[in-house]
Amino acid sequence: MAQESSQAAGAGLHRVVVLVDENSNPFELGCATEVFGLRRPEIGRDLYAFTLCSPEPRTVLRDGFFTLTGVADLAAAERADTLIVPNRPDIETPRRPAVLEAIRRAHARGARLLGFCSGAFTLAEAGVLAGRRATAHWQWADRFRARFPDVRLEPDVLFVDDGDILTAAGSAAALDLGLYVVHRDHGAEVANAVSRRLVFAAHRDGGQRQFVERPLPPVPQESLAPLLAWAAERLAEPLTVADLATRAAVSQATLHRRFRGQLGTTPLAWLTGERVTLACRLIERGEERLDVVARDSGLGTAANLRARLRRETGLSPTAYRQRFGRVELPESASTAPQSRAAP
Repeated sequence: MAQESSQAAGAGLHRVVVLVDENSNPFELGCATEVFGLRRPEIGRDLYAFTLCSPEPRTVLRDGFFTLTGVADLAAAERADTLIVPNRPDIETPRRPAVLEAIRRAHARGARLLGFCSGAFTLAEAGVLAGRRATAHWQWADRFRARFPDVRLEPDVLFVDDGDILTAAGSAAALDLGLYVVHRDHGAEVANAVSRRLVFAAHRDGGQRQFVERPLPPVPQESLAPLLAWAAERLAEPLTVADLATRAAVSQATLHRRFRGQLGTTPLAWLTGERVTLACRLIERGEERLDVVARDSGLGTAANLRARLRRETGLSPTAYRQRFGRVELPESASTAPQSRAAP
């Protein structure tokens, strides 16, 4: 979208600024634009004011395939509520002092910082990750630890939320983190609408393991997607792991292996996460009776709903309702819950 139109449409909205530097990866730039920068007619309102900025009027992106021009200068970073820092494949090359200073100033005044992939190196070089939790791509974990031993690196997860600083492990994990931030800012209903626009999994838990290199299995695993879709339509029913295994026509041990291999989680954890997501959507749509939310989401009791919601979101049902409220979406976006598809 045009830089001017994104700014004009964003009066009064949370300001997301992407700081693009020389040799930045176009993919992560595209992820940020897709999640935070596009208009949302399917939701009926804009979610963010979105701006790109760069220290130079002409910025050559990775390997010279693209050249970025016509974006704001670094002064835009001074107005960011969320600043997405640049990522580059040349992790050993020092970042520009002006870029690092812009990140420090944004952090000092309370802006939220997001690092995609090697953006964790940029944040660490700026000095804002000292003593903090972060993640980076698994192939750079040893080099990151050697350069920044004061950062608590978690290299085997998709993304890390450390409050006002969030980092994503790899390129595709930038989408996971972006959707997670939308969920945190606007609730499950809006995040699911954005994910449907992307035709992307609505939510992969940040604790899911990265897909590191490993030998190929001798027999290809069958996709879990049909089973996930079947289960997502029956969340209110008393489904168990045994029911899932029966539906998939495999043993429970085999089902666990497939879930671990394809989703990085267990069948029970996936099922519980889907039910919590559905409960969030029911609360956002205005259902105030906790026993009804618990029953219709498959969580059973109001007490279990309270415990699971607090564990997943850090909020009680009442606090969640107060924070996200009722979200009115056009009919096209108010469809049944979308399952978290297998990667």
